[in-house]
Amino acid sequence: MIEIDSKCTGCSRCVPVCPFGVMHIVDKKAQVGEGCTLCGACVQVCSLEAVRITREEGPVDLSAHKGLWVVAQTLPLSRKGAKPRLRPVTHELLSAGRGLADGLKEELCAVLIGENAEGLCAELASYGADKVYLVEDAVLADYNTDTYAAALIALIAKHKPGVVLFGATCQGRDLAPRVAAEIHAGLTADCTGLSLKEGHLLQTRPAFGGNIMADILCTRKRPQMATVRPNVLKKAVPDPLRKAELVCEKIHIDEKMARVKVLERKLDAGHPGRKISEAQVVVSGGRGMRDKERFKVLEELAELLGGAVGASRAAVDMGLKPKSHQVGQSGTTVSPKLYMACGISGAIQHIVGMRSSDVIVAVNKDPNAAIFNVAKYGIVGDLHDILPKLVSLLKNSR
Repeated sequence: MIEIDSKCTGCSRCVPVCPFGVMHIVDKKAQVGEGCTLCGACVQVCSLEAVRITREEGPVDLSAHKGLWVVAQTLPLSRKGAKPRLRPVTHELLSAGRGLADGLKEELCAVLIGENAEGLCAELASYGADKVYLVEDAVLADYNTDTYAAALIALIAKHKPGVVLFGATCQGRDLAPRVAAEIHAGLTADCTGLSLKEGHLLQTRPAFGGNIMADILCTRKRPQMATVRPNVLKKAVPDPLRKAELVCEKIHIDEKMARVKVLERKLDAGHPGRKISEAQVVVSGGRGMRDKERFKVLEELAELLGGAVGASRAAVDMGLKPKSHQVGQSGTTVSPKLYMACGISGAIQHIVGMRSSDVIVAVNKDPNAAIFNVAKYGIVGDLHDILPKLVSLLKNSR
């Protein structure tokens, strides 16, 4: 329930931020009308702490929460007026969510927040969404923690989903914990696997530095919330003929809620070469590469294969490659068609970040290296002899 105590002065700051317009000032004091979803927007802006929300402790009525939601994410706009594009992790979550929703016998819903985003609804439907909740507003053109959280919390309070999934991108890792804290729900971060167990979402993630995989259940609270690493779930083939119900939600978001203002934007040119998260071929080197000069053969090999160069954490720590090239639990998760691991022993932290690759080829002089346990093809030998010969062979074949 929501309470407004005697400290309220009727300043009306809470009125414009209420997403559903149920806050009013009566006799110089804030009053809450019917339709309050306990989203907490009014609590956030009240500097006098005169507004309090009391939530029920203990188990909730699980039967009141239905539906599996995927929070769609869009790529930053390259220029003003450009059409928004979905991040690939949204496709992955919808693809996996389709099977989970079928197992629960519930709807798979996508939540799309932004401006001029309605054109993406057909794409969301093609990857399995039964329903799309669309929240459009000029205030939501650019991502902001406060405004996006207010919109999503209002939707969750109104429709009561059973599961809410986010991609573990910079945006997802920022938004998910904020929402979870506001609605007093649990959150499993950086999942690498999702399944069902006795009607609950079984969330799998690395624990204890990646030395074990933990299975986590949320049996007493709803919604069940998780962020999922990009490139760990397989993307389904889209069906362009598939349709989804479009639900346009009229949620008022006051721009004054945003406590952070963007003063200037600059595009980061980044490091040269293809991004490892998007490449179909990744050639990675580890401690066995020894120095930067010997790493150049990997760059040449990646160029011949039309791929990108990756690195293990050990190689990054040695200064052989920048952090942006790191593959693994503390780096980037990749899922290319071909992954070549050269001089990489195969620590679990690295394997977590590349094991979903279609074909894994390992080159290592240690026949007992753990990397061979996940490789489809293994070459035992000195990579400094093998790789130059492979590069020469590829050049001659052209």
